[in-house]
Amino acid sequence: MKKFKIAQSQFFAGKLFFSGIFFAAVGAIAPDSSFAQSLSPSTIREPLDSPPLLSSARQHDGFVEPASVEPFANPAANFALSSPPAEIGFQPSVKQLAASGELAIPATLPLDPTASESWDLAETDAIADIPDASKFRDVYPGDWAYDALNTLVQRYDCLVGYPDGTFRGNRPLSRYEFAAGLNACLQQMERFIALNTDLIDRNDFETLQRLLQEFEAELARLGTEVDSLEARVDFLDAHQFSTTTKLFGQVVIGVQGRNDNTADFFPVDGLQDTADPGTQVNLISNVQLSLFTQFSPSSLLLTGLQAGIGSTAPRLTNDTRLSYEGPTQGSVVISDLTFRQLIGDRFAVIVGPAGVNAINVFRGANRVESAGFGPISSFAQRNPIIGIGAGQGGFGFDWQITERLSLQGVYSSSLPGDPVGGGLFGGTNNETSWGLQLAIAPTNSIDVALHFLNAYSPLGRLRTGIGDDQVTAGSPINTSAIGGTVAWRITPRITLGGWGGYASSRRQGTSGSVETTNWMVFLNFPDLLGEGNMGGIYFGQPPRITSSDLPVGENVPDLLAGGVGNPGGQPGTTKHLELFYRYRLTNNIVLTPGAIFIFDPANTPASDTITIGALRATFSF
Repeated sequence: MKKFKIAQSQFFAGKLFFSGIFFAAVGAIAPDSSFAQSLSPSTIREPLDSPPLLSSARQHDGFVEPASVEPFANPAANFALSSPPAEIGFQPSVKQLAASGELAIPATLPLDPTASESWDLAETDAIADIPDASKFRDVYPGDWAYDALNTLVQRYDCLVGYPDGTFRGNRPLSRYEFAAGLNACLQQMERFIALNTDLIDRNDFETLQRLLQEFEAELARLGTEVDSLEARVDFLDAHQFSTTTKLFGQVVIGVQGRNDNTADFFPVDGLQDTADPGTQVNLISNVQLSLFTQFSPSSLLLTGLQAGIGSTAPRLTNDTRLSYEGPTQGSVVISDLTFRQLIGDRFAVIVGPAGVNAINVFRGANRVESAGFGPISSFAQRNPIIGIGAGQGGFGFDWQITERLSLQGVYSSSLPGDPVGGGLFGGTNNETSWGLQLAIAPTNSIDVALHFLNAYSPLGRLRTGIGDDQVTAGSPINTSAIGGTVAWRITPRITLGGWGGYASSRRQGTSGSVETTNWMVFLNFPDLLGEGNMGGIYFGQPPRITSSDLPVGENVPDLLAGGVGNPGGQPGTTKHLELFYRYRLTNNIVLTPGAIFIFDPANTPASDTITIGALRATFSF
């Protein structure tokens, strides 16, 4: 299918600018030869020649899905908004044979002399025109059939070869394949007759007539196939969902559980006092539908719907949260409603009341960021500072400055539709954030992203939902955060990467601040034990309060220890180890077993280690 192109560049991308649309550039910086959207997880991307500005899926390994505010990502994986293939040429059945590489003598010209030559070779990418027989790499002037081939090529132009420039004359040929080639030459002769040319040799024509009688049954079958294909195309045209809107969906179902464990919960005093209340094996489901409506070659509307049941709650720490949790108690909610517009060739904007935040605007350097196809845990999805503020509505941009350098920016509000306590820019209950990211591809195998976020919270939290998220006792704070993510594709089957983040939160009107840090190192193994599979090893530290020197009564670590809120940091450091293996059962079904080990959960050294086992099934359509 011809992929929708903007300014003659591909914009079908992974987590690049807009939530999972028009996929061709997967990952932080560079396009996938795909995605894809079928997309190959092991594909090495080349640097962009212009911005994948109408996309933003957290895919990066061949499966695309844009991330939402909840850890569950948008299901546009593996898809690109594209137009139906144009049926250029006279014989679709021959066209299919040629595209499959099984036809040595396909047709090259339509019956209509005014039509363009053959079908669009860019569409099939399976054959290449050969001007004369001498250009076949495996055909030589001394070959016994050279003159015959040369005549067919030069006089009737009804032979083409394979992409490598060969004819493969020694390959066995079925009667149906021969009939297809015969039909091609017949159509070309009919074209010449219609033009009243004298190029047709009478002996050739008589020979062709005898062959037509011999292969009458095969030619009739080809005609029947054409009629059947035309009927199917007419049916699909009459019953398609929409001429301008494409529907994609993803269903994630997970079975997970964690070991019985006891935590040093409250007060944090070195003694275990509280049993984990949520250790039973349970079922989590999450469904998302995405509607991509194209208004013009450079503008589109994304509408996302989500419904989820189940979670890992109740829990004593959010260190156990999983990526595909998005509980709505079965109710359908709008997860994304955004308009995206390309301006020129290298700049695009996004605006909308839902789905506008740094997660959906920033390009992701780790190309397996995906709730349905990437790591199991919420923490391992991406650098947590990108999620600070967890905005809903707002506006953003993506600017492809050079081939290897791009800049993204976003402003987001958590309550954009609330005229009392929220709004776009203010409100007593509103959490707002803005951020910039510089994405760099110094080489074809290295992706680098540098992040900056600034956020305001009237509730004293970062709102990432990971690690130490509540950083004051509830007082309003302003947070500034910086971080970076890097991924190095050492080989097509091994990627080494990592990230680090630092945030400083200050209470308004007083001195002091709260500092948090996080880091992660990871290894991805695309196509491990089979194409489309992937293994992953992730090890890191979730966000941790390293210091807190707010006024007495506001410092969270001491409050958790049963104190009065004196300054100080957390007593321990949580470590996160995750292993998973994604197995591609079919093109639309993926199974991912995984195991997660949380050491010193909630930064409390006396707490038991938590072990989580999960089996995630992802269905995409």
